Parts: sequence; structure tokens; C-alpha cells
Amino acid sequence: MMKRNHQVLPSKRRQAGIVLFMSLVMLLLLTMLGVSSIQTTSLQLRMARNANDGNLAFQVAEVALRDGENLLENLNSLTDFGVPLPPGVACPPFVIRVQGYYFEAAPCAAPNWKELDWTGDTGFIASTINVTGVATPPKYIVEHVQTIIADADALNLDNIGDDIGAGQTEVFRVTARGYGATADAQVMIQGTYGKQF
Repeated sequence: MMKRNHQVLPSKRRQAGIVLFMSLVMLLLLTMLGVSSIQTTSLQLRMARNANDGNLAFQVAEVALRDGENLLENLNSLTDFGVPLPPGVACPPFVIRVQGYYFEAAPCAAPNWKELDWTGDTGFIASTINVTGVATPPKYIVEHVQTIIADADALNLDNIGDDIGAGQTEVFRVTARGYGATADAQVMIQGTYGKQF
């Protein structure tokens, strides 16, 4: 009888442990994939939260804008705005009006809404509409922009007779600022409103 000699080939000896190494590489790849998925999900969650916060701030600013328009609807005169500066006055500095009524800023000056410290206690009107879930209640200011005289009345130069009833239209700008659930989400919107007295 013949005796067989079993020898381990040298290539099989070198391959011992390759399965363990490949398993560790695959485990590392799966771990990296899992961490990447968690980071992506976390980023998407923050983006959705910020979008929701910005949307809330916009809706709150809309509430303040509508509140300002309601205030103008009930306005009967321009006395709350004080006395406008006479024409020809050099570029006047910004003056805070405690009650939030302003005349439009001179062309050489920054707009009133830009100069105003919205984080302060005065210079704006706090919205009368209560909004819950926001960091700060909505605020707005009202600016008298100009007076428009109807063409039919503008032609009555000598004021002969009565005007035809077209009258003059007072044009206002309402600038509203709303905040979301956090103070970081802020939206400012403007609306123009015309009213005849």
C-alpha cells in the first residue's frame, strides 16, 4: 500500500486570516455608511426645523402687517404723525417716534425701518393680536409716504366751486417685523396702503 503524504501548500498558509481582514473592512464600510446616514438625517431635520421657523416668522409678520392696515383703516387724520419737516431742510437725523408713526425719511437719509432699533422698547407699535409660540411678539411702524391729489381736483387751480369728490389719497407704508419660535428667525415685510379722509 501506498502512503500519501499530505502537505499544506505554501499559498494556503499565506491566506490564513484573509476572511477576518475582509470582514473587518466590510464592517468598517457599513459603520461609515451608518454614520453618514445619521448625519444626513440630522441635517435634514435641522433644515426642516429652520424652514418651519422661517414660515412661522413670515406668518407672524403678516399678522402685524394686517394689524397695521386695520389701524390705518380707523385713522381719521394725520395728527398722530406730528408735523412734517418743511421742504428744503438738510438731511435730518433719525428721531424715534414713541408711538410708531413716522413721515417717510428724506432721500438723503436711511429708511426709518432700517434706523429703528427693533429690539428696543419704543419707536414701534406692538401688534394687538396675540400670537403664541413665538420668541418675540410682532411689531410694526406706520410711515406717511405722500399725498396724492386726483387729477380732476388738481386742475381746479383757483378753487372755484367745490371739488368733484375725488379728493386726495394719503399713502402709507406699513413695515412689520415678525419672529419665529427662536429669535434667530426674523422676517420683515412691507405693505403700501392708501386711504382717503
